[in-house]
Amino acid sequence: MNPLYQLLLILRSALFFCALALIIAFTSVSGILLTGLLPFKIRGRYFVLGNRAILLSLRLLCGVRTEVIGQVPSADRIPYVALAKHQTQWETFFLQWALFPVTTVVKRELLSVPFFGWGLRAMNAIGIDRSNPRAAMRQTMEKGSRCLAEGCNLLIFPEGTRVAHGQRGKYARGGAGIAIKAGRPVLPIAHNAGRLWPSKGLVIQPGTITVHIGELIDTEGADAKQLAEEVGEWIEARCAEMP
Repeated sequence: MNPLYQLLLILRSALFFCALALIIAFTSVSGILLTGLLPFKIRGRYFVLGNRAILLSLRLLCGVRTEVIGQVPSADRIPYVALAKHQTQWETFFLQWALFPVTTVVKRELLSVPFFGWGLRAMNAIGIDRSNPRAAMRQTMEKGSRCLAEGCNLLIFPEGTRVAHGQRGKYARGGAGIAIKAGRPVLPIAHNAGRLWPSKGLVIQPGTITVHIGELIDTEGADAKQLAEEVGEWIEARCAEMP
């Protein structure tokens, strides 16, 4: 790669990460002060504006666009459990905005990160302790079911952690189990964000992130393990079709 071009990418990425930090800090502080006492569906609208600003900054500073295949279910449908590929930070920002109202299941340590963690708490994120899988599953089941009963969607990354572009993690059945127990459909989501924004890299490449949103899957009478495998196969097949 041309050294000057590589330097340009580094500078553009550095500007974006500065913008990212400023947007998160401003949105978290102002959101808590202005909307902290309001109901989630009102408070959350303010916070996802910050997500939208992050995606816009990514496009302007790094040349990263988004192509969406499929459609997000209309807001008047019953809540669903979204099971998405996890490659980088991008999908958290995009899906919280696109699937709103939505509660996201994250690792508990993120809730302690200044500003970023405050925003997650304001967005009713469910923090789980991954060192204790049984307790994490019980907590996710309880809080996730409550979230769905209150009319919010639930976003889970079934691989549990970020997986490099082109690789596959183990798809846990917890999210599928919650959907079955709550009698809610599952929405599979595939994307290739890690191709441009590597999970462990600081240089973001320009290009187009493709997001494929599947059809809602009915969970009545389904088996959690089989459903998780079905969703995993669908997601990986769609990822393999992407650039």
